[in-house]
Amino acid sequence: MSLTDLLITAVALSMDAFAVAVSKGLSVCRVRPKHWLITGAYFGGFQGLMPLIGFALASTFASYIRGIDHWVAFLLLAFIGGNMIKEALSKEEEEDCNDSFTFKVMLPLAIATSIDAMAAGISFSCAGVTWDGIWFGVACIGVITFLFSAAGVKIGNIFGTKYKSKAELLGGIILILMGLKILIEHLSGKA
Repeated sequence: MSLTDLLITAVALSMDAFAVAVSKGLSVCRVRPKHWLITGAYFGGFQGLMPLIGFALASTFASYIRGIDHWVAFLLLAFIGGNMIKEALSKEEEEDCNDSFTFKVMLPLAIATSIDAMAAGISFSCAGVTWDGIWFGVACIGVITFLFSAAGVKIGNIFGTKYKSKAELLGGIILILMGLKILIEHLSGKA
């Protein structure tokens, strides 16, 4: 796999995480550097870890993950998006709107956005990437996803401060639509 192919793959894999990071930024009252770091660390870490796991388990796990990855991603994104919509439509004002960066919230999002990266790790194995080569690949994927995710939080927050009343609703809709997109692509055979 060439460096160009690897960078294109890394950017493509980071797009789901970027979109979710934008939706996270939409729901933050005041974005702080810790929000960038938390989001980047979760998404970048899992985007780097999952191809490594997929590569390591390529021969035994490939058939299982291809069969359910789209359902897992859809269910996690739909659940989280539904909760965001529910909170957006609630009349209650939240005291601290920055609690959406907790472990309980970030872990499912990181898993949901990185399941396709596991499949990429499986494809790396099929493409003949060696153990020596996989380390550089997962580092590139992790770093690029970290950067895109950190930027996504800021971009989402800039948009969200202008449209606070609808920001969380839009973020929830984005997550559900992403889940539906993943599900439809897999069911139609495009993924």
